[in-house]
Amino acid sequence: MLTTTNPCTGQVIAEYPTLNSSELHEKIGDAFRAADQWQSTSIEERGKVLKAVAAELRLQKDNLAELMALEMGKPIREGGPEVEKAAACAEYYAEHAAEYLAPQTLPSDASISYVCHPPLGTLLGILPWNAPLWLAFRYLAPALMAGNTCVMKHDPNVPDCAAAIAKAFTDAGAPENIVVNVAIDNATIETAIRDPRIAAVSFTGSGNAGRIVASIAGSEIKPTVLELGGSDPCIVLEDADLETAADVATLSRMINAGQSCIAAKRIIVEDAVYDSFVEKLQSRMANFKVGDPLLADTQVGPIARDDLRKNLHRQVTETISAGAKCLLGGELSDGPGFFYPPTLLIDVTESMCAFKEETFGPVMVVIRAADVEEAVQLANETPYGLGAAVWTSDAKLATSIANRLEAGQVAINGIVKTDARLPSGGIKGSGYGRELGPHGIREFVNTKQVWVK
Repeated sequence: MLTTTNPCTGQVIAEYPTLNSSELHEKIGDAFRAADQWQSTSIEERGKVLKAVAAELRLQKDNLAELMALEMGKPIREGGPEVEKAAACAEYYAEHAAEYLAPQTLPSDASISYVCHPPLGTLLGILPWNAPLWLAFRYLAPALMAGNTCVMKHDPNVPDCAAAIAKAFTDAGAPENIVVNVAIDNATIETAIRDPRIAAVSFTGSGNAGRIVASIAGSEIKPTVLELGGSDPCIVLEDADLETAADVATLSRMINAGQSCIAAKRIIVEDAVYDSFVEKLQSRMANFKVGDPLLADTQVGPIARDDLRKNLHRQVTETISAGAKCLLGGELSDGPGFFYPPTLLIDVTESMCAFKEETFGPVMVVIRAADVEEAVQLANETPYGLGAAVWTSDAKLATSIANRLEAGQVAINGIVKTDARLPSGGIKGSGYGRELGPHGIREFVNTKQVWVK
């Protein structure tokens, strides 16, 4: 059974039966049997389907935002924009897929030689709970426009969101079974990956789970794209616009109650402005309103699950015990639900838990750096490599630092974010492969060379 629990109240919402092996086999077969016809559909027709789905998402925006609030605690003020972002992603690929997949002529000893990009077939997307609409369409839109059909396995605690996404395709009049939702528990994922009709796997989630997925897929010689966790550094140098940097760093950390892989988690501040910047962060974090995600004025909702909250609190308490100072938060509430207060930890060092581990919640960690060189060294001293940010008024220095940061994407004087127009992904323990942009749509195609005498 899949059990959904309202993280705001801690009460069970509903229970849903999971598919057995025979039912899972049939569901994958549905997507597999739809693949030939979908592949033969022109890219223009695929685009019309994706645009219709985007329109349907917007029609259902309020309902979808409410589902996210109820199932995983996203504030309603963030849920609507997430639906819009998902719809825009579908439209973007509808408009640009033909350009990204166009055959490329290359010189050789042939009369003509070129590279084309036919689809792989039927894909499996293993998706997380923290942005159920956006992360689904980050996978679905490019994969579908490339001509693949998609099996979608969402995290067990957002089954209604997953079902609603599949329903949006049906309501929009999309061809049957180009997207198939499978309600399975995590223990059944291996069966789905090993199914010979699954050509490749896209996974977004934790590093530990990603290693398991990659190992299983690798044993079947199936390509994977992994977007795993992050402990993103945000470097603030003494010549930075400190007011704007504090605004953006705080926003980045508090979005979705801090439950974002690309949030600014480790704030590394040059010594000359450390104390003043800490004050700015504290004043901003103290003003965030925590509460019911269904209320329009709530800025920080609950943590999605109680086990996640308990682990976050362990990280905070261990870090404080190791010598960090807690200026805000850091305590579990006695009330209902899985809430965790905005928490500010300062004077954190490399040996402390919150430096070494990914903190998935509204916990900001501030680290002092003597100078630029130490800031870069601290930023890279992590097993992760997803996103990073640097704040400085020196454009040449900013570019130099960005080139040295071990991350899949770097923001200079801005927020690390995903954008359908730009590739996104990590290195090191944050995964491999890219989603979005022209690079993302080419992950799940056959880059085929054709040589003509």
